[in-house]
Amino acid sequence: MLKYKNTFIFVLILAAAFSRLIPHPLNFTPVGALGLFAGAYMLNKRVWLLPLSALLLSDFIIGFYEPVAMLFVYLGFALSVLIGRYALSEKRTAVRLGGAAAVSATLFFIVSNFGTWLAGALYPLTLSGLIECYVMAIPFYPNTLIGDLFYVVVLFGIFEGLQVWVQNRKVAQTI
Repeated sequence: MLKYKNTFIFVLILAAAFSRLIPHPLNFTPVGALGLFAGAYMLNKRVWLLPLSALLLSDFIIGFYEPVAMLFVYLGFALSVLIGRYALSEKRTAVRLGGAAAVSATLFFIVSNFGTWLAGALYPLTLSGLIECYVMAIPFYPNTLIGDLFYVVVLFGIFEGLQVWVQNRKVAQTI
């Protein structure tokens, strides 16, 4: 599998970028799961570029938005890489995967909406404006969480399945 790792990673970036371009429920994308995956499996120090490349590629097509808000969205997804690195690089169980997806979605919610508030375009830069920003964002959180959970199962499941398949082929060829 190691032989095809770069190809697999490139395909993941393209698939994540493409998924943002096709019709989908709001905030139901694989970008957070991609960050968790990258953190869990990639040792390179620039691993955070994986989800950010998918975002940037699709943002070139969708369009860019308020720079401060955009910076915090990108930061929120970059943090998913750290969660993947520290929670999933050594041991990946269903509970750990689900917990990492929940933490990632929650952290993204906190960071990205703080950026939305800080941008100052939608909410006043007051404590009540910050609270209003988070309250107004609550309806978007479930899709983020469900999307992260769904895509964690897909990404990690496909990768682990491919590793088993490659290993079984190697064993079968030696018999």
